[in-house]
Amino acid sequence: MKTPVLVNAAVTYSKLATVWYYAKVELIPSTPAEIPRAIQNLKEIVSSAQTGSFKQLTVKEAVT
Repeated sequence: MKTPVLVNAAVTYSKLATVWYYAKVELIPSTPAEIPRAIQNLKEIVSSAQTGSFKQLTVKEAVT
């Protein structure tokens, strides 16, 4: 009876370890050097939304 519980606990721990690994890498705050680029990207997104130019992008262009 305890074997399935232990297996489930091991699988859950493994998944949480994977989530934590990526969270530490992906959720770090922006550095001061990255802030101007982020502002520029936001301006481009707003401009694209206002003009509708995003509709002319290919999927490859939109993903990159």
